[in-house]
Amino acid sequence: MERIERHACFGGWQDVYQHQSAVLGCEMRFAAYLPPQAQVQACPVIYWLSGLTCNEQNFITKAGAQQYAAAHGVILIAPDTSPRGDKVADDDAYDLGQGAGFYVNALQEPWNSHYRMYDYIVSELPTLVEAHLPATEKRSIFGHSMGGHGALMIGLRNASRYCSLSAFSPIVAPSQVPWGRKAFMAYLGDDKATWAQYDTIHLLDEAASIPPILVDVGTADPFLHDQLKPSLLADICDKKQHKYTLRLHDGYDHSYYFISSFVGEHIAFHAQNLK
Repeated sequence: MERIERHACFGGWQDVYQHQSAVLGCEMRFAAYLPPQAQVQACPVIYWLSGLTCNEQNFITKAGAQQYAAAHGVILIAPDTSPRGDKVADDDAYDLGQGAGFYVNALQEPWNSHYRMYDYIVSELPTLVEAHLPATEKRSIFGHSMGGHGALMIGLRNASRYCSLSAFSPIVAPSQVPWGRKAFMAYLGDDKATWAQYDTIHLLDEAASIPPILVDVGTADPFLHDQLKPSLLADICDKKQHKYTLRLHDGYDHSYYFISSFVGEHIAFHAQNLK
């Protein structure tokens, strides 16, 4: 790991690191906010997964999350959304290729040689963080849109690794909506059973128990009905008697204005469960 940025922030440090990823076969970057408490003790970690077109910069420059991480003594880790580089497959569309990894392990060419974001988030990145930063093995995970899909899906598939899960405007049923179907067909092929393993609704239907979940969605989100479908999450959780919190916020859209309005509550939610 090489630190390529450092900024003093709310008594702690907002850093950005780069490293050669063995899983993805390319150089990757991730952001790490170290709260002031990390100067004297190891701290729990909350992982943030960003949405389509984003990289490690969007969350740390737009969400205003550092002040809340400092107050609660938690580390924030924000990785990129896909592998990057001239040798990494890409597509002209914004919702496929670089910036749009969908947090799956791709099986189809040309994507399968680099696009293994699931393994990167679940295994390689936490191993680096816990080896090189003052981090405990206590973890939570949250994200936005495509990253909300990633956070819920990864958290449900690895429930013993995460104390809590949350999401802003998540794609909860990627197998049923245009963004998800396009990505899954390209990355995974046409086997719907393979798709199901990356679909939050299917995972909730199969789960006997789940970590605490908080989901926020804005009623003015232009993608609410066609791409996000939060009612499907409520329906399956009610059917399976899973405990969850789904909040609809009048007038809020899909942007970081929405995220920054409630990110403090999400960090407090995770901090409580990390205790």
